[in-house]
Amino acid sequence: MSPLELWGGAECTVNRVGDRYRDQTIETGHHDRLEDLDRIAALGVTALRFPVLWERVCPDDREDCDWGWSDTRLARMRALGMRPIAGLVHHGSGPRRTDLLDPEFGGKLGDYAARVAERYPWIADWTPVNEPLTTARFAALYGHWYPHARDEGSFWRALVHQVEGVVCAMAAVRAVRPDARLIQTDDLGKTYGTPGTQAQVAYDNDRRWMCWDLLCGRVVPGHALWERLAGFGLAGKLEVLADAPCPPDVIGINHYLTSDRFLDENVAAYPPAMRGGNGSIAYVDTEAVRVLDPAPDGLANALAEAWARYRIPIAITEVHNGCTREEQMRWMRDAWEDAEAARAAGVAVQAVTAWSLFGASGWNTLLTEPGIYEPGVFDVRGGEPRPTAMVPLLRALARGERLAHPALHGEGWWRRDLRVTHHPRPHPNPGTRFEKTGEVRRTVLIAGATGTLGQALARSCEVRGLAYVLASRAMLDLKDGASIAAALGTHQPWAVINAAGWVRVDDAEDEEAACFAGNCLGATELAMAAAERHIATVSFSSDLVFDGALDRPYTEADPCAPLGAYGRSKAALEAAIGGLPGRHLVVRTAAFFSPWDQHNFAVHVVEALAAGRRFAAADDQVVSPAYVPDLCNAVLDELIDGTSGILHLANRGAVHWADFATSVAEACGLPARLVDAVPGRTLGWKAPRPRHVPLASQRMPSLETALQAFATAPEVLERIERAGQGAGALQSA
Repeated sequence: MSPLELWGGAECTVNRVGDRYRDQTIETGHHDRLEDLDRIAALGVTALRFPVLWERVCPDDREDCDWGWSDTRLARMRALGMRPIAGLVHHGSGPRRTDLLDPEFGGKLGDYAARVAERYPWIADWTPVNEPLTTARFAALYGHWYPHARDEGSFWRALVHQVEGVVCAMAAVRAVRPDARLIQTDDLGKTYGTPGTQAQVAYDNDRRWMCWDLLCGRVVPGHALWERLAGFGLAGKLEVLADAPCPPDVIGINHYLTSDRFLDENVAAYPPAMRGGNGSIAYVDTEAVRVLDPAPDGLANALAEAWARYRIPIAITEVHNGCTREEQMRWMRDAWEDAEAARAAGVAVQAVTAWSLFGASGWNTLLTEPGIYEPGVFDVRGGEPRPTAMVPLLRALARGERLAHPALHGEGWWRRDLRVTHHPRPHPNPGTRFEKTGEVRRTVLIAGATGTLGQALARSCEVRGLAYVLASRAMLDLKDGASIAAALGTHQPWAVINAAGWVRVDDAEDEEAACFAGNCLGATELAMAAAERHIATVSFSSDLVFDGALDRPYTEADPCAPLGAYGRSKAALEAAIGGLPGRHLVVRTAAFFSPWDQHNFAVHVVEALAAGRRFAAADDQVVSPAYVPDLCNAVLDELIDGTSGILHLANRGAVHWADFATSVAEACGLPARLVDAVPGRTLGWKAPRPRHVPLASQRMPSLETALQAFATAPEVLERIERAGQGAGALQSA
């Protein structure tokens, strides 16, 4: 068997919602960066799923095709030695002159495929339609995408029309290149369920194979779903497909953590928003990984079942996990190991595909709304693609090696107890439960056990399965070199995060020496000791290193000009650590707010307004608030990626304090009229504050998104209820 290959793909969906087309290639900036192909080739990718999409090349008139983008990039791919896997439709419904319910869809796609093959006769591998079954569900059963149908008959017609498109396209391609291979992708999972849902479970588990069954000519009388499709008037089309099958040369399996499903008729055990059904019975359809104990085998099971059913070579054609960095890495590692285990068991797995190389935008809304950007192997926030820790992982896998990154020394959340967010259900065929290995896990050493940030970082490490030690001053005294050396020697961390230091901005005006010692001297000594041991560090600075004289957001390159003692201590920290050898990240951030502690501006707003008290806030000082849970995740991602230097991390947005208080009130459903906008000089601050210090930051969510998360946090809801009860008691008295 040939070595396992690394394939790649940029998320390239062009889908239609109403009259609006959405193009992921444009949204991620990949459309404008020819050099992205060099980045991909440098990963060790041998084949690239490449979009020559119908809607992009020939959107308006079948005679008017724009080949410029494809010509340039395919030529570069040939020069780089990467072979393309040409895709023609990717979650789309074609140009405006057709759609998935058009009986002529297949022939029209075949006509377009002929043009592509004539122009690029050297392309050997083809995926004319990506995920036909999944696309049919989203476009014609659930109504998310055009043509927005919501009935079973439309769903089956949309699927059959796409399969006809694959058949017509491959016929056209093979007229030019007879040895062209069909690599047919679809999402493959398995449905489980409670006893009352077994009829629906059986239907779902038959339906999941239908794209490949149709292509293989298997949907004939006696097939589990023949009568169902025939009942929708599709018998004639099924006969044509069965008489001239077009089986894939490679079955492309796309499997995500949401692919395996669990149906539960006990709907009362779930939130109302999750409840649904099929018209006959009510049930909740949720991720099996969130319910089954032990967890489903997921991708490993999909590989085994597909091989047993078809005995056709397999490629894993999409591997991506929109999550924190170490979870992205662990998901790829697990997929590669599942592929190797399947090969050892005799399954002909040819490749694993790193998908969404430049991230994706809006999949949290199923591409129906703008949504959020999730990074891929490269993070394109900020413009230029930034390599993440996925890059060295993929390069190692492509070489047949293993990457020894400390973040990989743990199980993905899908293998940890926190995965179960609903009532656990026993797995019907549990097999072998995953066992933790006895590997020695190197830790992240966090200084600042009593502080808000240190505790929050520890909490984030816990959720993310990153080994850590949260050090108190007794364990790690930054004023004592011997204590620093002992802590580093005892715990042998791979990284140190210094979340300790002086935080009282106004008191620093009278105690500048103590502030300087806490924020600069001890932090620098810790960073020096870490550098001597080749340990990465993270330290924290502040927006108060700036004087606020600029009328634009401050960038990392702007010079420091602090107004007060606290800002001077942080500017000195930046200068000192910037001159050290080793890998050091200094994070400039600002205006913490968090649901996890009571000592922050947003919580003070909530407690005051919920109790019916007025709240004064400055309307002449602009900042970029940082939501602590977002900040911690961003810091850990950057640490894992190996980022160094100065980096701004704050939620995207700029507000003055009074506007921030009003936004907190509105997000929490509290009376914003109780917020009093006042000049900052009236608030009794001793230290000078800059008037305008928003931070230019691209790597955290928007402030609006952060406020929504804050407002719905259980801790905030409890504070609102508690404060409201207290106010009510006072009124009663």
